[in-house]
Amino acid sequence: MKGYWLIVGTEISDQEAQTEYGRLWKPIGEKYQARTNTTKQPPLLIEARDAGRMILVEFPSLEIAKACYADPAYEEAKGFALKASNRVLVMFEGDLG
Repeated sequence: MKGYWLIVGTEISDQEAQTEYGRLWKPIGEKYQARTNTTKQPPLLIEARDAGRMILVEFPSLEIAKACYADPAYEEAKGFALKASNRVLVMFEGDLG
C-alpha cells in the first residue's frame, strides 16, 4: 500500500514563502520518491469553506510518508509552507491507482 499526504489549504497569501517552500521541497520530495497529484482525476474541493487548493502527494509507503514529514529538512520547509497559507495535512495509507 502507498502512503499519501492530502494537503488542503487556502489561497497563497505569501508568494515569496511559497517559492522558498518549493525550492526546499524539491530535493526532499526526490529523496522520499514523492509524486504530486498522481490520480487521473483530481480531487474535487467541495464544502471547503476557506480552502482554495488541494494537493495529493503519493509516497511508496505510509512509513516513507511519515519519515518524510519527520525529516529535519522538511521541518524547515514546512515553516515556509505554513507562512505561505493556512493548510491542513492529512496522512493516510491506500492505493488510489
